[in-house]
Amino acid sequence: MSQTQYSDNQPNQPLPVVIYQPESRLRHPIQLVQEMWYGLLSSRDLAWQLFQKNIQSQYRQSILGIIWIFIPPILAAIGLTFLRKTGVLNLGETPIPYPVYVAFSMTLWQTFTQTLNSTMGAAKSAKSMLKKLNVPPEAFVISQLTQILFNFIVQLIPIVFFFIWYKVSVTWTIILAPVAFIHLVMLATGVGLILGPFSCLYGDIKRGIGFLIRGLLFATPVIYPEPREGIAAMIVQINPITPLLVTTRELATTGEITNGFGFWIASAIAIILCFLGWVFYRLAMPFLVERA
Repeated sequence: MSQTQYSDNQPNQPLPVVIYQPESRLRHPIQLVQEMWYGLLSSRDLAWQLFQKNIQSQYRQSILGIIWIFIPPILAAIGLTFLRKTGVLNLGETPIPYPVYVAFSMTLWQTFTQTLNSTMGAAKSAKSMLKKLNVPPEAFVISQLTQILFNFIVQLIPIVFFFIWYKVSVTWTIILAPVAFIHLVMLATGVGLILGPFSCLYGDIKRGIGFLIRGLLFATPVIYPEPREGIAAMIVQINPITPLLVTTRELATTGEITNGFGFWIASAIAIILCFLGWVFYRLAMPFLVERA
């Protein structure tokens, strides 16, 4: 509620005095959603400026520059292909040539992990600036997602050459691959937005996520084909990342969806987590700024 107070210099000019009360903003969900939407729309210019700044600072003192973006998946593809051909690793048969399979899968996996880490770091970046300026906190998340999309597009350049070199045929379903890819990014964004405020308070969160990501790599069919039976198959199937990553890969290559039901379940989880993470991020930022 508010009361009216008059200025000493201009006695006839009323000044609003706002008194804040400890009432949860969740009591007014419609107003909260409107604030989130307006914050999203008004954060475009700032997000673009932050994106440009991040790109320039990332490659300012780098000789190879943008090449560093797609070096990791290519090196992984070369190394794993060598181990497979020498018989050190017996990973089974893949629906497309193994180098293409690994390079494309590692690109999707790297995008997922970058999204998770970047959205977690957005809370820390927002906390530092919101102490000085009143800007939409969504701008920091959008700038990170824009940078991730930029990196992904650059990483696709060598993947296209891999497809051409190994004569991998694609079907019309490739136009649907971005839908599954967006759901994969939404899953990582939702988890990152939920864990971001906690990581600002407790450094153990970020370290723990690093170990968890390394473990999830082996529980996701990135460097090996999806198993069909046994304990390994059960672990892979309950992993929500699996149907999103696998469906993106299948839509972009063979066009045969092996787990459509799991994809829609994982997509629903991703959408819900993304929205809940956005709400939590929006509600948590004022407390983080106050605590800072």
